[in-house]
Amino acid sequence: MSPLLDLLKDGYFHSGEALGQVLGVSRSAVWKQLQQLQADLGIEVYKVRGKGYRLADPLSPLSAKTLSASAPLGWEVSVMQSVDSTNAQALRAIAEGARMPLLVLAERQTAGRGRRGRPWVSPYAQNLYYSLALRIEGGMARLEGLSLVVGLAVVRALHAQGVSEARLKWPNDILVGDKKLAGILLELVGDPSDVCHVVMGIGINVNMRLNVDVDQPWTSVRLQRMSVVDRNELVYELNAQLQSHLERHALSGFVQLREEWESLHAWQGKTVILSAGLKAIEGKVLGIDGQGGLRLCVEGREQVFNGGELSLRLAGGSRPAAASDTSED
Repeated sequence: MSPLLDLLKDGYFHSGEALGQVLGVSRSAVWKQLQQLQADLGIEVYKVRGKGYRLADPLSPLSAKTLSASAPLGWEVSVMQSVDSTNAQALRAIAEGARMPLLVLAERQTAGRGRRGRPWVSPYAQNLYYSLALRIEGGMARLEGLSLVVGLAVVRALHAQGVSEARLKWPNDILVGDKKLAGILLELVGDPSDVCHVVMGIGINVNMRLNVDVDQPWTSVRLQRMSVVDRNELVYELNAQLQSHLERHALSGFVQLREEWESLHAWQGKTVILSAGLKAIEGKVLGIDGQGGLRLCVEGREQVFNGGELSLRLAGGSRPAAASDTSED
């Protein structure tokens, strides 16, 4: 974070003269720096005669020092100011032989993405752009239901942060009511039958209040709590929940977590429409199976569906809330 932005992150007014004195530059230079920050990062700055400058919203910057010190034992942590995508950066690190587990975080993404390559809106220092890369041994059994396990950990972290209404939507969204709060994107490289690496990308709307680029109902942790969120505290909680749930999954498989996941499924027992390309199937949600597949009652018979290209919406509702329209991976 730039020194000027660090001075303004509290969201209060600061005079150009005072800012210039701290930075050792002229008031004119302060204004030029602010214009550059607005152009480079898309940050909105208010300028009021007699008061000075303030950000439209206070910022909660990520602290590389704090996050590295508080990460689970053995995790490598990389905090970046800007990156195309935290998932893409994690995949590059895997290719370069980086130590695992590796956590990649960023203040913003220039090409964040979700399922099916859809863009993920990533305003600077407002939300959480989080990718955890792991080495996986033991074949397909270690991968069954993994994306659902990650979703469960995200919901538990949000509950711990005061968003008790957060619920899961199969396969990889987190909702509050009918509004999207977070999404998950898993990417796999290597041999899934032997040794491979998986990147668990998580995007959470944290302090975002307004965004015209999002084309579906959404909310954020801040809007739910009515207060600015310390993103470092959220990362700490998410790390702890992921570590715990991944250990449970490795020990006993997804079957052990299945009942807990179903208890938090927003659309459990509801009639939905499952879409795969041009094909749409209507059925009642019965739950999930031991591998994380969606169980539907279709015309009186149970059917199980799996696959990354499927999307789900409530029958009679609007278009599917695909896991990629509001933030990063």
